[in-house]
Amino acid sequence: MKKVVVIGGGTGNFTVLRGLKNYGVEISAIVSMADDGGSTGILRDELGVLPPGDVRQCLIALSNSSSMMRSLMNYRFEQGGLEGHSFGNLFLSALEKVTGSFEKAIEEVGKILVIRGKVIPVTTHQVRLKMILKDRSVLEGEKEIYLSQEIDQGYTSLFLEPYGKANERAIDEIMNADLVIIGPGGLYTSLIPNLLVEGISDALRKSSAKKVFIVNLMNRKGQTTDFTVKSYLQEMEKYIGSDIFDYIIVNNQKPSKQLIERYAEEGKLIENDLKEDDRVIEVPLLGELKESYKVDLIKRSLIRHDSKKLAQELMKIVHHL
Repeated sequence: MKKVVVIGGGTGNFTVLRGLKNYGVEISAIVSMADDGGSTGILRDELGVLPPGDVRQCLIALSNSSSMMRSLMNYRFEQGGLEGHSFGNLFLSALEKVTGSFEKAIEEVGKILVIRGKVIPVTTHQVRLKMILKDRSVLEGEKEIYLSQEIDQGYTSLFLEPYGKANERAIDEIMNADLVIIGPGGLYTSLIPNLLVEGISDALRKSSAKKVFIVNLMNRKGQTTDFTVKSYLQEMEKYIGSDIFDYIIVNNQKPSKQLIERYAEEGKLIENDLKEDDRVIEVPLLGELKESYKVDLIKRSLIRHDSKKLAQELMKIVHHL
């Protein structure tokens, strides 16, 4: 059975994992530990736990348990002292306190959710993501970076504080993988934070695995405004140390004009300026817009990858390994 490692965070990881779990591959998800927004940020600050949010999403994506259990892990309290917290985040944090280990907590929740694969934090150290812009202002944490509209004016440094060392399990998975997948996801908030962890980029350069980069569907206004496929690869190369990718998956399906107009204030579609690069796989990858969204359009759900289509393309690569 081929070993597939998925590196990222947030909904990008969720999309890839949800599709891949239906195939006969051994999956390991390496998850960013830079998240500090919402429920996750409060739990980090008040309890001193590692960020559970992105890990929770990966566990749910890989779960083969009942839909009721998956819904429970995603349930978010709407009032009272727990308002804004998801049950899954609280559960993981409580288990970390009980077991004394975030990895043990993940393992226990994995058993309950009957997951197909492994979920591994990229580091077990408490780290904060920081960015220094060209005007010398400092963005403190993943949340501030995510919300910033000034990054595309230029930044001088992106780093973790303190400087986190890689989880040895994550290094082992990368070194023993047949295929490593990076993306899709927020460039500065979900993808690069993994590369800032000491040892990860080195492992990616040394690993004999084939490497795939899944390019985002949309640019984020104020952060990656007017970025092309080449722009994303150049930023990744800056932090990895070399161009390691054997395959680059790019969506070539255009959303409806209505959707593009609705999304305009958030960002624009990414242009593929590497059409002559034989590593590029251009395929239609858009998910369908659910009927419920057509009345009350939720921005984050508008334009997204289809997990089944993405998994099909990834498995074509796996079959050629």
